[in-house]
Amino acid sequence: MSLIHAARAGGRPIQLGAAVAVAVLTLIPAGYVLAGVLTNIDATRLLWRPRVGELLTNTVLLVMLGTAACVTVGTLAAWLVERTTLRGRPIWTALILAPLAIPAFVNSFAWYSLSPSFAGLGAAVLVTTLSYYPLVYLPVAAMLRGIDPALEEQSRILGNGPYRTFCRIVLPQVRPALSGGALLVGLHLLAEFGALEALRFDTFTTAIYDQYQSTFNGAAATALAGVLIPLCLLLLGSEKALSGRAPLVRVGGGVARQVIRYRLGHTAPAALAGLVVLVAAALGVPLGCIAFWLLTSTSTEFPTAELLQTTSTSIVLALLGAAVTTTLAFPVAWLSIRRQGRLSRVVERSTYLGNSLPGIVVALALITIAARHLPSLYQSTVMLLAAYAVLFMPRAMVSLRAVLKQTPPELGDVGRSLGVGPAGVMSRITLPLIARGVATGAALVSLAVITELTSTLLLAPIGTRTLATQFWSASTSINYGQAAPYALLMILISVPAAYLLTRRSGEVGR
Repeated sequence: MSLIHAARAGGRPIQLGAAVAVAVLTLIPAGYVLAGVLTNIDATRLLWRPRVGELLTNTVLLVMLGTAACVTVGTLAAWLVERTTLRGRPIWTALILAPLAIPAFVNSFAWYSLSPSFAGLGAAVLVTTLSYYPLVYLPVAAMLRGIDPALEEQSRILGNGPYRTFCRIVLPQVRPALSGGALLVGLHLLAEFGALEALRFDTFTTAIYDQYQSTFNGAAATALAGVLIPLCLLLLGSEKALSGRAPLVRVGGGVARQVIRYRLGHTAPAALAGLVVLVAAALGVPLGCIAFWLLTSTSTEFPTAELLQTTSTSIVLALLGAAVTTTLAFPVAWLSIRRQGRLSRVVERSTYLGNSLPGIVVALALITIAARHLPSLYQSTVMLLAAYAVLFMPRAMVSLRAVLKQTPPELGDVGRSLGVGPAGVMSRITLPLIARGVATGAALVSLAVITELTSTLLLAPIGTRTLATQFWSASTSINYGQAAPYALLMILISVPAAYLLTRRSGEVGR
């Protein structure tokens, strides 16, 4: 036992130092906002206005309703596909996860093009739900596949029916995945800009962008951004309370058992119809609108050289952003699971703050730091990748934490106690066990990078153009035909990452 304790103690300063360094990076935008609020003598006056109250109401309603809708849709879809006798499960899995390849702002423009009256809170909740419910479906479906069927069998043997078995056995196992997915959705909704701007629904993020772009009022925009920080902290506290602390690790694989599947019976037609409507709304509408724009719009054109250049740039940035973000997230995720304590919780929670801030705020914070202390990094790819890491760290963190939570730490401890060095333990034991979590996190980050708008516009090197920025430029001018090729290419290059997520979801629990 002493050897295991010694093994656990070894390497802790390196892990802690790396995690703290990552946390410092992700806290730069929040520090920038707080400094701006504290040094602004008019901050109270700027925030004590009826307009701010309206923005707060809109933002809170969107986060609450959108997150609840995503949790409901994602969980029900996961249950139907993974734990019932529904036919064609692999096909449904692919179709349900496919909306991850469609940017939210493309979805919003598609729905808005159907009717100019499609706007406001209801429209915003619908579009964001159709865009982000896969963030809940993915971890919940994976966790449902990974639950030991013996636990449910024992519950049924003890006389518990399906409902009580679900509440007592399944739900506690699914809670960490469900709460993690809900946190991702809530953070995205706090910082959502493109979809809400197209639907003319004002939140703090759209107001911040307007302040910077229209009135050049940095003080007012920073004050508004300051409100998002306590809202993010509230989301983090809620996620911590909902996720629970029960360990989910199984050291042995146990006896191979088939997953318990429940018969739908007379509810089968309704369940099938619900999934068809979901897929039609999330996939059919945006893909149909893109096809319509391409075929009928007078502004449709295919500038081959520009399309190839923007596509290659988007792919390279997505790969680099995914690699950098996932690498930086690993020491923080490891610390939060393997070295639980007050410090590790603070470090881990701090990495979520950047995702709650609009991309324009993150970009301006990094620009300020670069201009004052690191001028050589200004408008460089390094600075842009740092912004991606700050913005999308939670996507990698949730996936890594989930897989580390299901990986027995004793395996690494035993390896170190037998004389295997840290590098050997990492390559031979840890990485094979967490490979699916790393791949899932990297795929989620790459999908986000492909569709990122505001920070790319501000931080990318001069002359750098991506599919997202070109689509936004054309669509805001109502040139849907001109924008359609960029939307189509964004979807096509996102398909491999979405397919990887489908494969990883199917592998969990096998």
